[in-house]
Amino acid sequence: MSKVYLGMTLSIDGFVNDRKGKFDKLFASFEPNEELAVMLKNTGAVVMGRNTFEEADDTDSYADSYEFQVPLFVLTERPPTKHPKENDKLTVTFVTDGIESAIKQARIAAKGKDVAVMGANVGRQLLKANLADELQITLAPILLGKGLRLFEHLEDLEIHLEKQRTIETKQQVKIWYKVIR
Repeated sequence: MSKVYLGMTLSIDGFVNDRKGKFDKLFASFEPNEELAVMLKNTGAVVMGRNTFEEADDTDSYADSYEFQVPLFVLTERPPTKHPKENDKLTVTFVTDGIESAIKQARIAAKGKDVAVMGANVGRQLLKANLADELQITLAPILLGKGLRLFEHLEDLEIHLEKQRTIETKQQVKIWYKVIR
């Protein structure tokens, strides 16, 4: 059964980027593992926000080097004038009519595989719309003190989670939570 999951790497104090908006420090301790290969294999589409999409130095590099070679759905109010490079596996669709539409389109494109959601803003929209089946949170061994918090602006929500599994690497802890409805 396919699922929609929010996948994010956070500092221990809950930030997805630092005070300058950079996230590279969070990935300094990244260690590829078997679980990553399984996740990539099981993911059929990705939903992200425009900021997350543009964090690549060159959005055309997605077609050549992005780890998820699947259809991408970019939630935005303003699609770019120049469409990014695509290939036979990776396509890019700019979605302007909300998170529900992006998830619906991604589920269709995923053809029964999982849908990954990335980015703090889109992740919050996903949680507010009650569309997340799972959270996949990686804790990086750093305290950033300031930056963008993933779970900010969710004051009106109470979301119950059930831990599914945990993986510890030398530096990181990865936790999978099922969203209880």
